[in-house]
Amino acid sequence: MLLSEEKRAEALRILAELYPNPRPELNYTSPYELLVAVMLSAQCTDKQVNKVTAELFKVANTPEQMLSLGEEKLMDMIHSCGFFRMKGKHILETSRILVEKYGGEVPADRDTLTELPGVGRKTANVVVSNAFHIPAIAVDTHVFRVSNRIGLAEAKTVEKTEEQLMAHIPQEDWTDAHHWIIFHGRRVCAAQRPKCADCALNQVCDFYTRKDS
Repeated sequence: MLLSEEKRAEALRILAELYPNPRPELNYTSPYELLVAVMLSAQCTDKQVNKVTAELFKVANTPEQMLSLGEEKLMDMIHSCGFFRMKGKHILETSRILVEKYGGEVPADRDTLTELPGVGRKTANVVVSNAFHIPAIAVDTHVFRVSNRIGLAEAKTVEKTEEQLMAHIPQEDWTDAHHWIIFHGRRVCAAQRPKCADCALNQVCDFYTRKDS
């Protein structure tokens, strides 16, 4: 059930206090590095991706360098991220398009980004919001689960969840809210055993209120 406007505002206020100055937990120094890191993060932890990119970006942190690295070397370096063949293929295809169509630069446009191989809406939202500071809410598994559990959204799909969050959260908070909800999902609101008793949101959370009634 959707929270009331008053409770939504209170939930967002609490999240902002819990997770001040939020930023991605993926390490990057450029839009291209962020794009590659997010592509690698599918079904892989940020910690493992950071371990891989710490070595990868030493030798290839531009589209041109990635293409020069080649398929065999790239696959070897990203093997531990899982699904490495598909991820490597997409990274190389995307790098080639960036060089051929965009002068080696990552476009600062979500729709253009989603046309790149292996780049879905979530990845594009992460890149435009964090690399280019364009307000967006990227809905991953944590954001989908936690926002619907709390009552910030009430939707069956990722797309509808994104729409509702954009409607219910002030635009200037979209990027931060994405991180707030992710961090809360990782630290408190776990999928199987959420720490409801210790959660600072439990007095406004729809899930806890219904469970406790």
